[in-house]
Amino acid sequence: MRDPAKFKAEAIARIRAEVPGKAIVAASGGIDSTVAAELAQEALGDRVECLFVDTGLLRAGEIDLVERFFRASRLRYRVLPCAPRFLQALDGVADPEEKRRRIGATFIHVFQEEADRFGADRLVQGTIAPDWIESGGALRDTIKTHHNVGGLPKDMRLKVVEPLRDLYKDEVRALAEFLGVPKAERQPFPGPGLAVRVGGPITAERVERARVANAIVEEEVDRAIAAGKIPRPWQYFAVLLPVRTVGVTGDNRVYGEAVSVRIVESLDAMTATAVAPPPELLRTISERITRALAGQVNRVLYDITDKPPATIEWE
Repeated sequence: MRDPAKFKAEAIARIRAEVPGKAIVAASGGIDSTVAAELAQEALGDRVECLFVDTGLLRAGEIDLVERFFRASRLRYRVLPCAPRFLQALDGVADPEEKRRRIGATFIHVFQEEADRFGADRLVQGTIAPDWIESGGALRDTIKTHHNVGGLPKDMRLKVVEPLRDLYKDEVRALAEFLGVPKAERQPFPGPGLAVRVGGPITAERVERARVANAIVEEEVDRAIAAGKIPRPWQYFAVLLPVRTVGVTGDNRVYGEAVSVRIVESLDAMTATAVAPPPELLRTISERITRALAGQVNRVLYDITDKPPATIEWE
């Protein structure tokens, strides 16, 4: 990337110029928001507060891992338990763009309340170039609305500060290394969380199915990486599909849902290549998912589509 020392100095100066008072940071535990939080904390000291929101749409064990990551990164933070609020906002919603808009709006309402309590009028976000490029605007088509860009409500009172807005993912990682941010223990995870890995209507039960399937994919891929069977991919996860599929239990014909597994390699998230994993890995994943979700999921598929034409996430 560009000279990281120069970028850091310029970013800190911009943050100080854009934040005359106090600010809160939307800290998801991902590398983008963590780097933005590091810069904001160095620029503003005790005039900034980092907030991690438990949306109820997180991966298994996510909160514990994120807290360890924040402590290793020396960030001052608070965890906000908001799962019922997000699940209520999404209840029954099937349209992918509407999911993102509702998630973005709910995040902002939560942050506005916390900003009022803290006396802040600025919101620092880890927005990077792919977020606003894919969200469209001007002459650009909307590929998908990112909750932290196009999903922001028009009536929000907080002014947004985006110190990483012009960087791509590989540049953010280089900057994180320069800043001494510890390498994240987990792969990239979308801001809307499992909501974009549940195709069709959102319910608490369907989110839990996606969480179980996603954890199995992560565990088995991590096991294959540790055994030297595959190199570490960029992202690997499961998607619960909005279809009913015929299965067999004993002598009975039954209906369940289907899960698709996605494993991709990428450099900057703007493009991605589907990985061809060993057949035995996929077989193990399928057996574990259908066993863990017996009576709920009876079919497991594998997504071989590159980006483009697909995106990395399904929604």
